[in-house]
Amino acid sequence: MTLDIDTAEFWDPAKVGTELRRVYDICAGCRRCVGLCPSFKVMFDRIDAPAVDGDVEKLPVADLEEVVDLCYQCKLCYNHCPYTPPHRWQIDFPRLMLRARAAEARRRGVRLQDRMLGATELLGKVGSLTAPLSNWVNELAVHRAFVQAIAGIHRKRTLPRFHRETFGKWFARRRRGSVDGADRSRGPATARVALFATCTVEYHQPAIGRAAVRVLERNGVDVTLPPQRCCGMPYLDGGAMDQARALVRENVKRLAAAARDGREIVALGPTCGYMLKQEYPWLDGSEDAKLVASRTRDVFELLARLQTEGKLDMNFTRPPGPIAYHVPCHLRAQNIGHKSADLLGAIPGARVSVIEKCSAVDGTWGFKKEYFALSLKVAQPLFDAIGACGAGRIATDCPLAALQIAQGTGRAPSHPIQILAEAYGLEAD
Repeated sequence: MTLDIDTAEFWDPAKVGTELRRVYDICAGCRRCVGLCPSFKVMFDRIDAPAVDGDVEKLPVADLEEVVDLCYQCKLCYNHCPYTPPHRWQIDFPRLMLRARAAEARRRGVRLQDRMLGATELLGKVGSLTAPLSNWVNELAVHRAFVQAIAGIHRKRTLPRFHRETFGKWFARRRRGSVDGADRSRGPATARVALFATCTVEYHQPAIGRAAVRVLERNGVDVTLPPQRCCGMPYLDGGAMDQARALVRENVKRLAAAARDGREIVALGPTCGYMLKQEYPWLDGSEDAKLVASRTRDVFELLARLQTEGKLDMNFTRPPGPIAYHVPCHLRAQNIGHKSADLLGAIPGARVSVIEKCSAVDGTWGFKKEYFALSLKVAQPLFDAIGACGAGRIATDCPLAALQIAQGTGRAPSHPIQILAEAYGLEAD
């Protein structure tokens, strides 16, 4: 297995093909991941076809590539696999898929579809600057047809809305209106954190960021918002490795400075948190990247620790009622348990139904016209489970899963941090 980005072997199409066949052969002998995603089902169907008859060496190149294209980087197969490092077979299926895409993109160029889906910052800035006009345009059938034709984003895909006041602007405005942005009446800070807000919170869901700041400060946490870029995952999904690594380097520099200042890095999105923890040391390899990874926490990881230490305010005044809580794949891949659900369940009057089913929209995959219908099909068990539990409220930490759930059920989920803020009775400002 060669996953060292700085070697020629990583980018060699022939070497990539050899590694794909090696791993597919091992997977065919195990089949433990058959129900996880379309990649594995298609892989085994192609291997079992009469023309191949179990001999992976007979697989056409097109079949190798089809498995790669169907992977939407949920990461669940890594934790499911018994052959991951340090096993001598060294299987890392998600990164092998990323390697294959990156090598293909370097050979043929990054596709326009992937360049546009990867440019989340540019789209966010333009969309926010022109809101609410941008939101109105995105609802026009003729515009959606044009976007599908040019960028390959399915015309029926529910898109996130833009906000004129981004989270960063709100945070700066709020800080200007106070001495230091935090309530110091409670004494020394229970924790010092640097928020990694995510592109979604910055441009599309600033209410999540505002709720996170209010909840953290309610619990005596000193919060800063260092300059930051997109985490890089959207570019990485499309094989645009150079663009992704450029973003990673900028974030590592700024976040490492916050970490050396004694701050924990708190991510407000599971995918970005996974990137900082798991992919930054791989993509960057520096000591600073390793430092950032070691200091990164999901926001509910931090809150759960404060609860364990007896430092979390448990004075909730507004019961949320029954909640259907969806566990995002990128939180499950971090092996941190159900911390969001556990904390929501600690609110008096709450009853939380935990649903561990994939939303199948991870990254940019579910936006593409080629996979939109399949994405909804794979997510149907999640929609059914939400309907079956009969909860009045839906929650998920993942903003892309929230879009998918809203599309599949007609009901918009909340981020758990928003429900927590409401339970405290914290008012918007």
